[in-house]
Amino acid sequence: MTPTRDQLYREAGAAFAPALARLARTVERDPERARDLEQEMHCALWASLARFDGRAALKTWVYRVAHNVAADHVARAVRGPRRVALEEIADLPDPGNVEAKTAEALALARLGALIRRLPPPDMQVIVLWLEGESAAAIAEITGLSPGAINVRVHRIKALLARHFNFPEQPEQDR
Repeated sequence: MTPTRDQLYREAGAAFAPALARLARTVERDPERARDLEQEMHCALWASLARFDGRAALKTWVYRVAHNVAADHVARAVRGPRRVALEEIADLPDPGNVEAKTAEALALARLGALIRRLPPPDMQVIVLWLEGESAAAIAEITGLSPGAINVRVHRIKALLARHFNFPEQPEQDR
């Protein structure tokens, strides 16, 4: 018996909802807009499951749909800058408030900002890699070869690392 769209959606939601939430928060810094993006991902996923024929793994299908929605979201944001009402300015976070944040939170925020600045294909690859996906799984989701995925991950990690200052290592540790 072929599972229904609702059954597939429940299965996908149970398995991948946390990953979709993390993807939405990675792509969209504003918490309200990230929740909207996450909801948009879930709606697109449910709608797409009517076409799911089982030729791809459900995981691959979910990630492909979610990353396409995220890429569309980024493209829309690039096309037009968002205006902020004066009333909202007081609510914007203060990124320089070091006393209120730990060093780890600042580093993660910085990393997230850097990832959001990557071209959509690179952002998709590194987010999937950070989710713990293998090169083969990322290749299946993105349509790139596993070798190309490994090269991109290596290149993106090096690019991101250049934006962080690492303490000098003593000579004996090198």
